[in-house]
Amino acid sequence: MATNIGIMDSAYFVGRSEILSWINSTLQLNLSKVEEACSGAVHCQLMDAAHPGMVPMHKVNFDAKCEYEMIQNYKVLQDVFNKLKITKYIEVSKLVKGRPLDNLEFMQWMKRYCDSINAGAHSYNPLERRVACKGGREGSKKSAQSHSSAKVSSAPKSHSSHAARRNDVSSANVTNQGVKAARPSSAVDPAYDKQITELKLSIDSLEKERDFYFGKLRDIEILCQTPEIEHLPVVAAVQKILYSTADDGTAVAEAQAMISVHHEEAERLSPIAEVSEEKISADTHQKRKSIVNLDFDAAGIANLTPRQRLSDISNVHCSESPLMPC
Repeated sequence: MATNIGIMDSAYFVGRSEILSWINSTLQLNLSKVEEACSGAVHCQLMDAAHPGMVPMHKVNFDAKCEYEMIQNYKVLQDVFNKLKITKYIEVSKLVKGRPLDNLEFMQWMKRYCDSINAGAHSYNPLERRVACKGGREGSKKSAQSHSSAKVSSAPKSHSSHAARRNDVSSANVTNQGVKAARPSSAVDPAYDKQITELKLSIDSLEKERDFYFGKLRDIEILCQTPEIEHLPVVAAVQKILYSTADDGTAVAEAQAMISVHHEEAERLSPIAEVSEEKISADTHQKRKSIVNLDFDAAGIANLTPRQRLSDISNVHCSESPLMPC
């Protein structure tokens, strides 16, 4: 099943006319624009055609005009996706706005998916299934009238005279010749073909690079959510950058400020710094005490008599050698 289709898949190169022809033939509708299916009811019935009986058609509203009514249809479609385990993301907010490009891309995906399933394509009766929907009867009548008028208009008309037909044919030939002369060559320029190929390769390379860096950011996010480190200030700063929606660089400045504030608080409350300050004050006090003792000893020596000084010196010499008699 083609639940995940890359943006470079051939499904996204299908034109609007082919998409409209597929919708109108499958569901017997008469849509003139792809964005007319923005209500979500058409998508629900296309899924019902691919998986008969899977969609609760009585909950689908073909007469939805307001956004809240359209959202109910997309809720039904999302429930069907969940039952079938389809991982396609439905951008409801864009589809209900009726944007042509968004509706075209989603309908291109729907066509690719339904073509890959190809179930119940021959036995499905869209008019009968649409009767159970709100507004389905009116839509079925309009589609039936449009189909009948198309058949009437395509029926052969009465033949005109031979001369009139000959004049018409001759005038048509002249007109066709003029159109062919004015129409440019339909051959594709090789330079344009080469440029298109280069652009496709460039888009593919950019998508791979985007997915690579997104995977890295996702790994960082998972690491930051680890219980052992999620309380750290560095992790909080990284998450600040990851979850920031601003693109003016303020998130980096705020993260750096968070780390700086924590660093200052850690230095102010660190027990090692307090012990160092106590040790420095103790050493300073000890040095002051030693200086005072030296001053006191010098003053005492100055007050001694010469005989007392000689006696102290002889005592010092005696104390240096235990064998020397005093």
